[in-house]
This record gives sequence, C-alpha cells and structure tokens, in this order.
Amino acid sequence: MPAPDDLDALARDAAQGDSAALDALLVAARPEVLRLCARFLPNRQDAEEACQDTLLALAGGITRFEGRSSFRTWLHRMAANRARSTYRTLLRRCRLEAGGVPVPDQADPRRTSVVAGTRLDLLDAFDSVHPDHAEVVALRDVLGLSYPEIAALLDVPVGTVKSRLHLARRQVRQRLGAG
Repeated sequence: MPAPDDLDALARDAAQGDSAALDALLVAARPEVLRLCARFLPNRQDAEEACQDTLLALAGGITRFEGRSSFRTWLHRMAANRARSTYRTLLRRCRLEAGGVPVPDQADPRRTSVVAGTRLDLLDAFDSVHPDHAEVVALRDVLGLSYPEIAALLDVPVGTVKSRLHLARRQVRQRLGAG
C-alpha cells in the first residue's frame, strides 16, 4: 500500500471528483481492505465478499471523506463495518437455507479451525453489544487503531473512546463466557 500521505492525497482528489484518483485509490487500498476483512471473517470467500462491499462503499462514499482522520483510519472503520455486516448477512442466509432448522450458535470444531471459531464467536458477541461500543472494540482490539485515531474517526473525546471500550470489552467477555 502506498505511503499514508499518498493515500490521503489520492482520497482528497477522489473526494473532489477525480475519477483517475478514485481508480488508483481503489487499486491501492484493495490488498489492505482484504487483509482487514480477513481479520474478521474466517473464510477467504467471505472476506473477499466483504472486501468488494467495502470497495463499493468506498467508491460511492468517497465524497464524505472529510480528512478529519487519515484516509487509512477511515478505511479501517469502513472495512470493519462491512465485514461485520457481511457476517450478519451470511448468518441470516445460512439460517434461511437451513429451512427454519436452528443453526448451532457455536462453531463445529470438526469443521472449523480454533481461530475461525473464535472469530465467529467474537462477531456474535459484537452483535450483542451496543453498535457504538462494538465499533470501538473492533477498531481497537481487532484492527489495532490507537485511542486518538479512534477518537478522531468517531469525532468523540479520547475519554469517551476509553469508556466505550471498557464497557464493550466487559460485555463481550460476558457474552463469550470469559468473565
């Protein structure tokens, strides 16, 4: 991926309607978007689907990029939200395909790796937490953004980020049965 300053410049140009900059931005961002989506989704095809959704959302929403945070930080938020959305869609589709037969809440250890099962459990736990809180814990604990980056991205004070993170971690731990 190009240097952050290069990405920010491409994003600013794309936000102002430069289609060549948007094309270059999409090409440059794709590998990182796929990597981010794969951190959430255990299946490569699902991560690819979330990546495509993220890139479509990026292309359609680039005019909303205001530069309050770095483009990379903005992209991380978009990828996290799309990956979580893709997971919810896949879960609904799976339940519909099962013809109303309950789908097990726990991943089958014979068919799912421990890491994949952990990610599925984490995504389920995120759905049980207030969306603002789930977003903060995803940005911090899954994608590794700093408190100031998250605060700038969400346009809230760092203290609010820390508070939401504390509440979300506690709720996720309870959901996962670890605390």
